This record gives sequence, C-alpha cells and structure tokens, in this order.
Amino acid sequence: MVGVSTWFRYIGTKFDYSVSVARMSYLQGQIADKQILDTIWKNFSNGRLTFLHWNKGEEMDPVIGTQGGTLLVRKLPAPNPMSVHVGDVVVMKDPEDSANYLIRRLAAVEGYEIASKDADDEPFVLDKDQCWVLADNDKLKPKEAYDSRIFGPVTMSNIVGRAIYCLRNAVDHGPVKNSEYSTTTDSPVLEVELDVDEMLKNHKA
Repeated sequence: MVGVSTWFRYIGTKFDYSVSVARMSYLQGQIADKQILDTIWKNFSNGRLTFLHWNKGEEMDPVIGTQGGTLLVRKLPAPNPMSVHVGDVVVMKDPEDSANYLIRRLAAVEGYEIASKDADDEPFVLDKDQCWVLADNDKLKPKEAYDSRIFGPVTMSNIVGRAIYCLRNAVDHGPVKNSEYSTTTDSPVLEVELDVDEMLKNHKA
C-alpha cells in the first residue's frame, strides 16, 4: 500500500511534469496562451508519468536480458542535466533513425571531456545540450554495441524517458539501477504507477 508521504511526493512530481509539458507545448507553438492552464490540468488529472516499452538485444545485458524485456519508462518531456544524470538508463531516439528507439546508459553530459582509447583521436568537450551514451554490455565491440562510440554525441532532446523498472520474465523483474539522485526522485512514481500484471500482459517474450 502506498503511503501518504509517497502520494504527496507523487502529486508534486506529477504537477511539475504537467507544467513542463504545457511549457514545452507553448514554446513549440502547439498551444496558445489561453490553453496553458487547460493543458496543465489535462495532464495532471488524466495523464500518467510512465509508459511501457519493449526492447530486445544484447546491448544492455544484463539490465535487459538477451531475450528481451518490458520496461516501465518515466516520461521526460524536457530532458536536461538537471533532470537526467550520468548513470541513468535512458530511452532515446536513434540519432540515425528517429523512428527507432534505443536503450543506453548516460555516460557524460555537457562540459565533460571525452577521450578515446585510440591515440589518433583528439579529446573533445561535449557542447551544451549534448550527451554521450554507452551500452552496458562490455563484451560487445563498439559496432555491435551501437552507441556514442559509433554515432557520436547526441542531443538531450533525443531522450524521451528514463527506464525505472524492467520485466524480463514472470519471475525475473525489478527496478533498473540508475543514478542515486534519479532513483530517489523516481521512487514515488515507481510506487504509484508500477503494475507488474499489466507489464506481463504486454510482455512479448
């Protein structure tokens, strides 16, 4: 049973999310001034802070098993270094195919210096709104891992959410290990919106 303090934290998180969605919609010209309050209320009263995403592949093993996994993903309408942190497992648009989505771990954000193991490559610093993502499976070669070592830095706007729970099968599931800060801020969302039965119904394995 979800405690009262958790519900208060969840409501505060949901309000912040609703304001963020309305702000982004307004800045992108999708809504007019008079629609801002309605948009905030619509997202606050009806919207969820998470969605389910199916992923299969070796790149994020063992977080996501090689046979695939169903992820509970927290939505991030305006990702930035204050809301997404190094160590987080993120769902992002493939920088080379925006119709495809990748699961990778955030390894660096703007201001970080990136140095290659190849002596011929010059170190460089990530620009504003850039980030560097890596696959978890260190047994894979860079081409197999298909991460920033192949496609380079990506913009933060490519990130659509943070994976907070993974169901690999009916008996193997649990929270995704993210940064300590994100784990704390996501905890009320996980407690309120996690529904393992629903995840099992949508599981493809």
